[in-house]
Amino acid sequence: MYAFITLVSGLLFGLGLAFSEMTNPAVVIGFLDIFGNWNPSLLIVMASAIAVGMIGYAIKNKSLKPLLGGTWQVPNLCHIDSKLAVGSSLFGIGWGLSGYCPGPGLTALINNPGEGFYFVSALILGSGLHYIQTRIANK
Repeated sequence: MYAFITLVSGLLFGLGLAFSEMTNPAVVIGFLDIFGNWNPSLLIVMASAIAVGMIGYAIKNKSLKPLLGGTWQVPNLCHIDSKLAVGSSLFGIGWGLSGYCPGPGLTALINNPGEGFYFVSALILGSGLHYIQTRIANK
């Protein structure tokens, strides 16, 4: 059952990305170009994501444990530190330059393999560098 729900969730996520055109970097860059030829259509995507998140939190607040078992894993950190600021800045710069964030970026391997290869390679490299830095810092 867990595998089936995971598969359906992934398919819904992917269909949502495709339907909203989040997999098209031109649409994303158009949304980020607020002083040029701005395309506000992704505001609907963001509002929908917030609504789904609110529904998720409402369900969480009324349930003792998740439907598929285990315990709720909700972050409780409330402070903004340099790691958060640098990481979110790098994410935003990468998103703005490429028009891809990680989910839609993976679809580029099929939709636009030339760009997708470079994006996913940079994603893996950045993740690897973070992992190595974290391992060194924790020794």
